[in-house]
Amino acid sequence: MAFDIKDIDQTQAPLLDHLIELRARLLKSIAALAVAFGVCLYFVNPILAFLVQPLRNAAGEGGKLIYTKLYEAFFVDLKVALFAAFMLAFPIIANQLWQFVAPGLYKNERRALLPFLLATPILFLTGAALAYYVAIPVALHFLLGFQGNMGGVQQEALPAVGNYLSFVMQFLFGFGIAFLLPVLLMLLERAGIVTRQQLKGARRYAIVAAFAIAAVLTPPDVGSQLLLAIPLCLLYELALIGIWFTERARARAPVEAEAAPGE
Repeated sequence: MAFDIKDIDQTQAPLLDHLIELRARLLKSIAALAVAFGVCLYFVNPILAFLVQPLRNAAGEGGKLIYTKLYEAFFVDLKVALFAAFMLAFPIIANQLWQFVAPGLYKNERRALLPFLLATPILFLTGAALAYYVAIPVALHFLLGFQGNMGGVQQEALPAVGNYLSFVMQFLFGFGIAFLLPVLLMLLERAGIVTRQQLKGARRYAIVAAFAIAAVLTPPDVGSQLLLAIPLCLLYELALIGIWFTERARARAPVEAEAAPGE
């Protein structure tokens, strides 16, 4: 079988176009992240004060942060600015990803995926808000409760600023990513990898997995673990309900399409 050089050129051209477009989308995303990083670095002190507020509320007036390395405070500022910049630039990055992927999808696929794209930042922020306003204060009250006279030795919590920020970011990202569970399950069902019946049958395993994830992402106190595990179980049920609605919509679509010409 002979290959024509024109056929090879025709297959290479679309690939080069896609690579050029991907490069442009990546550059725009990086530029958005860089601009957001510059803005967040300028306002790093208010952002840091916002992240430290749960510790101030839990420890009272005596609470303080220390740093044990000369360069630690500087790198904490960079880490906080990058963390806030990613949160700020995420809608732009997601939009660039959508614009790159959308032209290769059919119209009905675009309509199916767009709600998931819109729901992603909302669910992530909901999880992060639950972590900031509820889970982190509960965990701090538990962990700071070990201060005091223990066996004749006075214990005092002096958290390093870098360790505290890693602790807070782990909570925010952990809860935020965990709250994307409905989007993930609905996309897996949409891709034909799993079905609603399979997910219903795996409910007991999902509950065990939710508590295992909560045990990994939160401190070893029952309150913090329940604050993540219970919403995960509820989100699993929410995903099943969402899949049920999408199945009904897909089942109605051919019937409506057949009825339309006769109207």
